[in-house]
Amino acid sequence: MTTDFWLIGVAWRLDRLRWVPRSDLVQLVRQDGSCMWEWAEDEPAWQDDYLIDRELAARLCSGCPVQDECLELELRTAGLDTVGVWGAMSEDDRRGLYSHWCQRGERAEGGPTP
Repeated sequence: MTTDFWLIGVAWRLDRLRWVPRSDLVQLVRQDGSCMWEWAEDEPAWQDDYLIDRELAARLCSGCPVQDECLELELRTAGLDTVGVWGAMSEDDRRGLYSHWCQRGERAEGGPTP
């Protein structure tokens, strides 16, 4: 139950991005996403560590200024078929979030409708 409250809160937080065009989200994530430029020269020291998805998401996305934009983009693009780490959340967490996110209503440019 606690997880549902957390996920509902995330879905509400993403409402501010409902009408941002997908192309703008792509540009923001590519331009400002930590995962897009952080390791341009060096691989992260923890790359060979065994991490569960939640730990990987926390490390990979720590301090990223566009976590919400990245998460919104992935939910619009992949929906329940989401894989990897996006928006500082694991695949399982994003799948749990998806139904709550859909209930928040229509999105710009092809976002799913409930």
